[in-house]
Amino acid sequence: MLDSFLQDFKLPFTPPDWAVEETQRRLVLLLNHVLMQEPQATSRLARQKHRTVLVQWQALSFKVEITPAGLLDLAPAGAASDLVLTLTDPSPLALVQGLAQGGKPAVRVEGDVQLAADVNWITDHVRWDLEADLARILGDVPAHLLVSNGRKLLAALQQFATRGKKSAAEHPRTAPASPSPTESAP
Repeated sequence: MLDSFLQDFKLPFTPPDWAVEETQRRLVLLLNHVLMQEPQATSRLARQKHRTVLVQWQALSFKVEITPAGLLDLAPAGAASDLVLTLTDPSPLALVQGLAQGGKPAVRVEGDVQLAADVNWITDHVRWDLEADLARILGDVPAHLLVSNGRKLLAALQQFATRGKKSAAEHPRTAPASPSPTESAP
């Protein structure tokens, strides 16, 4: 039920263009921060300089251009895409659950094969070390506690979601059976 609600959920308003652009800029900053922690990732991307990647899911899209330094920048509005990655799962709940479990979402890939291979390598090998970043701000012990408690919370949510799916599969809702003619009251 929740899955169908989220799949049909639409924002009551369209966010203004400036808000969308600012959100995308913040996402580019986060991605670049993660990429800079892995020199091999930036060297792979540097070979693909000035190429553009479009990631889209339903009505949302995000287009980036690869810089000569092997980092990302928002692509100009009219730039042609060298690689298009389309997330094919229509359910946001399933998408988030799959990512939370460490999986990759189902993606339709169109465009440059070598660029797609480099992007795939990055998604397989580059991870954000959130604990190290938090440790710079909060210190080692609080950062470790925050991350470990966050992992416990995520595991509990995964277990809850899995249990809900199993329960629904084991006990499907059925309409009550109509009484047979022999069971009818006199």
